Amino acid sequence: MKLSVANLNSHYGPAHILFDIGLEVGEGEVVALLGRNGAGKSTTFRSIVGLVELREGQIMFEGQDISSAPTHEIVRAGLGYVPEERRIFTDLTVEENLEVGRQKPRLGAPQWTREKLYQLFPNLGEMKNRPGGRMSGGEQQMLTIARTLMGNPSLVLLDEPSEGLSPKIVEQMVDAILTMKKEGVSLVVSEQNLHFAKLISDRAYIIERGRICFEGTMAELDARPDIRDAHLSI
Repeated sequence: MKLSVANLNSHYGPAHILFDIGLEVGEGEVVALLGRNGAGKSTTFRSIVGLVELREGQIMFEGQDISSAPTHEIVRAGLGYVPEERRIFTDLTVEENLEVGRQKPRLGAPQWTREKLYQLFPNLGEMKNRPGGRMSGGEQQMLTIARTLMGNPSLVLLDEPSEGLSPKIVEQMVDAILTMKKEGVSLVVSEQNLHFAKLISDRAYIIERGRICFEGTMAELDARPDIRDAHLSI
C-alpha cells in the first residue's frame, strides 16, 4: 500500500475538524476525495503532510510511519503536495519556479526533468522566462503541479485541481493527471467536480463534516444516486 491513513483526527485550536478519517491509496492508483466546500478535504491533505499541528492517528507512507514527522521530512520522503492556493513565486520565472522544487531522483519513483514537464504541460514550455505573476490561473496551476513533480514524488496530494479553470485547461489537466498515473505516480485528488473526478479516478471517498461517509469504486458511486445527491449536490 502506497499510503494508509487510519483514525485521523485533527483540530484547529479547540475545534475538532476531522473525525477518525481512514483512506488507502494503492500503487499507481488515482483516488478522489470528494466533498462540498468546507467538508474537510484540504484539512485532510494538510494533516497528512504535517501542516496541522493538532492531529492524532496513524499515517503510513510506503511502509514508514510519518504520523509525527515534520513536513520537510515527509516531502523529502517522496510525498508531494499541491495546495489549492498554488503559492507560486510570482517574481520568479517558470524555469526558476521549477528549480525551486528540484530534488534528487529517488528509487521507485519517476524522474522528472524540465524538458519532460514541458511535454506534460506544453503551455509552460512556451513561457519559460515569464514571471509567475504574469500567468493565468490555469497556467499557475500547471506550474504548481510541475514544481511539485520536480521533487520526483511517488505520490501526490492534488487539492482542487480543476477549480476556477476554463474547460480547455480542465481537459489538459485530465490528460496530465492520466499521464502522471501512467508514469507511475500515485495520486489523491480532492474535488467538488464529480465529472472531472470520474475522468481520472479509480476509487473515491466522500467526506462530509470531517467524516468519511462513502468509500468505493467510481462505478459503485455511479450506482448510488442517493449518495451523490445527499453529499455532493450543491
